Amino acid sequence: MNEVLIVDGYNIIGAWPELERLKDVRLEDARDRLIDILAEFQGITGFRVILVFDAHQVPGLGKYYRQHRLQIMYTKEKETADEYIERLVAELAENRNVRIRVATSDQVEQHVIFGKGALRLSARELKLLVDDVFREIKRQTGETKQAGKNPISAKLSEEMRQMMEKWRRDK
Repeated sequence: MNEVLIVDGYNIIGAWPELERLKDVRLEDARDRLIDILAEFQGITGFRVILVFDAHQVPGLGKYYRQHRLQIMYTKEKETADEYIERLVAELAENRNVRIRVATSDQVEQHVIFGKGALRLSARELKLLVDDVFREIKRQTGETKQAGKNPISAKLSEEMRQMMEKWRRDK
């Protein structure tokens, strides 16, 4: 079964503390960070991720594009992300081989998309899912939690490490 995750972009930005802080400084940075997170999530999980942004934040676009193989949609002017998501869920639900999930903390929207055949994820649940997936990948790849450690240096002999350190300090 194909997995599709539709994300209400500004709803998630407003709900995740990291993105909320970025938004307070510069909205574009928050959008870019969400795009990066979801692109990585998509690459790991194989979900088809569609990120939807309201046009009221970027007037008149009504454009669709791909970035990092992630589908990104800016709604038309005067069209909300909720309206676009509802229409998209109805279209996708026609295919019985697709499991649709919609990430939004808007309770009214959650009820509407559930009625159209999609599963609901709150912003908090999406954050937990993303964090769990990233944590599992780190565990599987043996990545350590030691920040600043260079994994290559662990494979060098002590003599070689000392020689490189000497070169570094002689600069």
